[in-house]
Amino acid sequence: MAYKGPISQRQRRFGEELQRLRAAAGMSAPEAGALVGMKGPAVSHTEAGRITLNPERLEIWLDAYGCTDPVFRAKIADMGRSNGKGWWTESADRLPTLLLDLAEAEHDAALIDNFETFHVPGLLQVPAYIEAIYEDADQHRKLDVAAEIDFRKQRQRILTDLPRREFRFVIHETALRMRFPGDAAMREQLVHLLEISELPNVSIQVLPFTAAQKPPYTSQFVFLDPGAPELSTIVVDHPSHTEYLGDQRSIETYRKTFNQLSELALPPVSTAQSLATLSSRDSWGLIRHLLYLLQT
Repeated sequence: MAYKGPISQRQRRFGEELQRLRAAAGMSAPEAGALVGMKGPAVSHTEAGRITLNPERLEIWLDAYGCTDPVFRAKIADMGRSNGKGWWTESADRLPTLLLDLAEAEHDAALIDNFETFHVPGLLQVPAYIEAIYEDADQHRKLDVAAEIDFRKQRQRILTDLPRREFRFVIHETALRMRFPGDAAMREQLVHLLEISELPNVSIQVLPFTAAQKPPYTSQFVFLDPGAPELSTIVVDHPSHTEYLGDQRSIETYRKTFNQLSELALPPVSTAQSLATLSSRDSWGLIRHLLYLLQT
């Protein structure tokens, strides 16, 4: 059965993973189709994310492709079984597909790693900060600014509503020194970072100007792991577009990159740790220092 409406990133990724598994098994599309009563073109449409695949056929293919990892099998079955509906679908007629795809990917992730250079991560932004970002939005883009601001606020609910997820943020010091939102908004934002870091599933680190080594990557990205590393998705923001990556090489590269950034960054925000080790720098101390500089 063909999907209705545009193909989502999840549908696309599901098909790409099936194609990767088939190719690794050395099987042609017609050969794979013969196993489940499908013709070659139908297999190609499935691997392009254009048509659905019932669970029985998926199990046959996974067996034939030599896929034995039970966690991977369960996660890819979830991808294929999902109808893609959630709170985000209520905004489908007002917002770009890429925002809906991001919200769905965040909802399905067990681990989210986020590196940011010039802005506080979207999941951590307070309302005044979000509004300041959209004040200078490109007027040539057809934006429903109010809808996008509200959508970002709704995305943030996963930090507390779905505690089984783990969040790790590495934020460059540059983002914390930016003054474009105004001093009052930045004070509120820095306080929020300290407060949200108290959640047991949230880790916040600052990559300082004084980092001993050059960072391995200079652009922001989000790494979303659904619980099966091979099915991870990386979202990379470029000046002109947003890119979704899911090939195994990119997954390995960005996982290694985030771990390197985390090692270069100051230790995570932790009040207890900071009070116990006042002789060394950490993320809590740096954020407190920047907050002090904004006091009136």
